[in-house]
Amino acid sequence: MKELLRAFPRVMGIVNINDDSFSGDGTLDVASALATARRMVLEGADIIDIGAESARTNRGAIDVNEEVGRLLPFIDGFEALCAETSPRDELQIWPPLLSVNTWRPEIVAAVLATGKVDLINDIGGLVDEVNARLCFEYGATLLIMHTVGQPKVPHTHQNYADVWEAMESFFDDRIARARRVGLSDDQIILDPGIDFAKQRDDNLSVYRELERLMRYDLPVLVPISRKTVIGEVLDLPLPADRDAGTIACLVRGLASGADIFRVHRVRAAADCVRVIAAIRGRSEGVLVP
Repeated sequence: MKELLRAFPRVMGIVNINDDSFSGDGTLDVASALATARRMVLEGADIIDIGAESARTNRGAIDVNEEVGRLLPFIDGFEALCAETSPRDELQIWPPLLSVNTWRPEIVAAVLATGKVDLINDIGGLVDEVNARLCFEYGATLLIMHTVGQPKVPHTHQNYADVWEAMESFFDDRIARARRVGLSDDQIILDPGIDFAKQRDDNLSVYRELERLMRYDLPVLVPISRKTVIGEVLDLPLPADRDAGTIACLVRGLASGADIFRVHRVRAAADCVRVIAAIRGRSEGVLVP
């Protein structure tokens, strides 16, 4: 997985099966969610990241059974969706990988048991070893996101003496924890957690020095899409107005060596990485997981 993800800049498309997504693009209709995923795949998405619970902190967690009930029909339909479509070009991972955005072990276990999920996008920051152990058991890849405290709880007053010192200490600990239960470097992805337990200047510092994450020699995902920090810089309160700022963050991430970019607008992101790759004179062959 590591080699596959680092061979070419990857685009992860965001699909929300919920009715309270911060960007207003969620749906509780599985057919509609699959249609969105299909469009993203055709536009060049290498990974589809499906989430059934909004990460917004101004409302509580949904019931575990409800979350699983939203996810499983999509997971069942995704394989058929890919079988009915074709890759955009030889640069796209094919078939696209399926990621589930969640944090509770009960849900991680339920989705991995299908045998159809490639990646767990753990927004909980790996507070213990359970999700890592589940990924090891099922042979899945684990994305470790930097954050502080529990998900679904606001951390708007979190302060760091040095956000990078805190983040590197966090990743040192979490990578060791993941390796301790048996995950190889081929099964670990890092995410600096833009907007999670971070204020405006923290987020800008993360972008400014993103190269520091490359010392781990692991794939790095940057969740750039429509983030609050973009709205703060540009005075844009509506997330849907932040797509141009999203591309600016993508370009910064590419310059730093990041590997995966999580976005709502797949076409724009996929076009961007292909143009920059062409400028660099970089191209690869067909990429199959």
